[in-house]
Amino acid sequence: MKNLAYYRRQYPLLFNLALIAAIILAMAFAAHFVMQIGTRHGARRTVPDFAGMPLDRAIAEARRHDLTLHVNDSLFVPAYEGGIVLDQLPEQGVEVKPGRTVYITINSFRQKTVAVPYVAGRSLRQAKNMLEIAGLEIAELVYRADMATNYVLEEYCDGKPVTQHSRIEAEIGSGITLYVGVEDGYGTTVVPQLAGTPLSAAKSRLWELGLNVGRVDFDEGINLLNQKDARVYIQTPSAERSAALGSRVDLRLTLDEKKLAEHRAAAEKQAREAAEERLRLEQERADSLARITLEDALEPAPAQPDAAANDPFFD
Repeated sequence: MKNLAYYRRQYPLLFNLALIAAIILAMAFAAHFVMQIGTRHGARRTVPDFAGMPLDRAIAEARRHDLTLHVNDSLFVPAYEGGIVLDQLPEQGVEVKPGRTVYITINSFRQKTVAVPYVAGRSLRQAKNMLEIAGLEIAELVYRADMATNYVLEEYCDGKPVTQHSRIEAEIGSGITLYVGVEDGYGTTVVPQLAGTPLSAAKSRLWELGLNVGRVDFDEGINLLNQKDARVYIQTPSAERSAALGSRVDLRLTLDEKKLAEHRAAAEKQAREAAEERLRLEQERADSLARITLEDALEPAPAQPDAAANDPFFD
């Protein structure tokens, strides 16, 4: 202590600087120590598998592992009971810090219902958008002869007609049947390129162009939980082909990125070739019609009988 007092009197500036440095160093060590305790540095917990557990049991299991559960979403899968955990993030086996929140998807106790919007009298595109916004989709497009192509004439939900004053409700995801008009001579469309698109986008694109969704197949390993990540890699008929309005397009989806890339490249090449062939045939038909019209215009008109020769007045 005497030495400290001596140095303090003899070298006050150096003493104060050393004291400040010591205080800063002590504060840094203290902050580091507190941070280690607060963040539980080095502590790890392995995320258990919550899938298939009832919600209350999953919460108890999370507490036992010093984790927190948060219900992030819900789906309705009839095969499971309500409240069963369907999916989780982070996944099973991942090491996390204690207190980490695990986000789960549970099975709803019942499917939600929504009011079916009245879409008759609107264009097919408007009707499709209104149904999708409501959480519904198109079950089938049925075309009937009419003066306006792709305008909705009638609407049915589960066999019941939907009118402007009806108060029909349907489960989310239900399909609505639309009767749509088609004018004579305008009954074809072009199949779109769907490779690489998710199922919801592929369906929406087909309906928009007046086509129905045919058979939908999934590769092995695809279920209701990961279905949203699957992409179309095969479609029948292929893209850029002419098809009658109301025709069906079959789809197959995969989660395999390599398979998707290979089929998508082949599909795009095939689509380009089909588009070129379709345009060539359309041009040939247009040229043929133009030639027939020109020939009809150049053909001399049939001779008309002499009215004076046949008139008895001139005899």
